[in-house]
Amino acid sequence: MKKDISIIGVPMDLGQMRRGVDMGPSAIRYAGIVERLEKLNYRVHDLGNIDISRPDRNEPEREDKLRNLSEVVEANSKLAEVVDEQVKEDHFPLVLGGDHSIAVGSLAGVSRHYNNLGVIWYDAHGDLNTPETSPSGNIHGMPLAVSLGLGHEKLTSIMDDEPKVKPENIVMIGVRDLDEGEKELIRRLKIKVYTMHEIDRLGMPQVMKETIDYLKGRTDGVHLSFDLDGINPSEAPGVGTPVIGGATYRESHLAMEMLAEADIITSAEFVEVNPMLDDKNKTAILTVALAGSLLGEKLI
Repeated sequence: MKKDISIIGVPMDLGQMRRGVDMGPSAIRYAGIVERLEKLNYRVHDLGNIDISRPDRNEPEREDKLRNLSEVVEANSKLAEVVDEQVKEDHFPLVLGGDHSIAVGSLAGVSRHYNNLGVIWYDAHGDLNTPETSPSGNIHGMPLAVSLGLGHEKLTSIMDDEPKVKPENIVMIGVRDLDEGEKELIRRLKIKVYTMHEIDRLGMPQVMKETIDYLKGRTDGVHLSFDLDGINPSEAPGVGTPVIGGATYRESHLAMEMLAEADIITSAEFVEVNPMLDDKNKTAILTVALAGSLLGEKLI
């Protein structure tokens, strides 16, 4: 694991309709993420927040069925450049969201540095919609599809026109809410998925062992995209699109510990923390603990 960590905040709420998720990076910082990582002997560089342009209107504009497309493209282009620069400096990029549309920029930035980038998508949702399949037009439901090269060209062409990840290099964990178009795409591209059904049947230790073995054999770097709605809302209430029946905090904590032991994660993001929907910053505090586990924190 790299000894320098660069924290990049992305106060983005334009990829969806619930206000408050733009305060996620501040909530996670307030919960003590910098101090937590410094105790693990990392050199932590907090780069502040990416500047987000606000649309000059009350109602979100739709362009080709997508809400706030221009602003989301601009923010992700900025994020991609910052992430790219941090990887060049041999720093571990740790991106704090913001809604999940920011994964477009994170993956665009890191993908330049790997021939076979792997992705672990820890999320209740697939985020594999395109403008044609999306029921809402919200871009936070599209970043994984965009990273596969599917979707609006203004999004897929950030950094370059090539897909940022191959379908065979993706593992989805904790999924329990998919649209019909996403199900079809998963089947067609044969994306590896562990739904909550598989987690319940196999147990999280086996799911993570299989995930690590699978990605170790085919990738030269792995990005973790962790949406806090992957965790059951009773434990992570501060999210915009909660889905009951998710992974527990303990299961998620173990998953992060196993990734740390495997030492395969080369970049990460934690997204969809919404303090306006939270209970005493509970979800942000949980996020800090998960990040600590991912980055090697142990009880003894």
